[in-house]
Amino acid sequence: MERQNISSGTPWESIAGYSRAVRVGQFVHVAGTTAADENGTVIGVNDPYAQTVHIFNKIEAALAEAGATPADVVRTRMYVTNIDDWEQISKAHSEFLGTVRPAATLVEVSKLITPEFLVEIEVDAIITKAIAGDAS
Repeated sequence: MERQNISSGTPWESIAGYSRAVRVGQFVHVAGTTAADENGTVIGVNDPYAQTVHIFNKIEAALAEAGATPADVVRTRMYVTNIDDWEQISKAHSEFLGTVRPAATLVEVSKLITPEFLVEIEVDAIITKAIAGDAS
């Protein structure tokens, strides 16, 4: 099976040696994603809901580049720095994936790479429907 590495174009990928997402066959894995724009500016400082929405927008773009959609998501992992933010984070998760209802994990961690990050999310997807022009 062919491997497709998807880049967000940020300098951190080459520094840390990772890809925003990787597709092998029908499987797509999206790396831990935070609420930073392409310049490294944190979006939604002190706002876990805004950060989560921004993260899911980035994840949706990575999925699309891999030939997947949110409907293909089977698993999410959410790392949060304050478990008391779970309702705001879960609200955004539900807005993005509420009809899909993937297996989901939400855990509190002591900190993320930058103190302003309140949430980091990973996603796994399995493409089950053929996409026009997709030979995979």
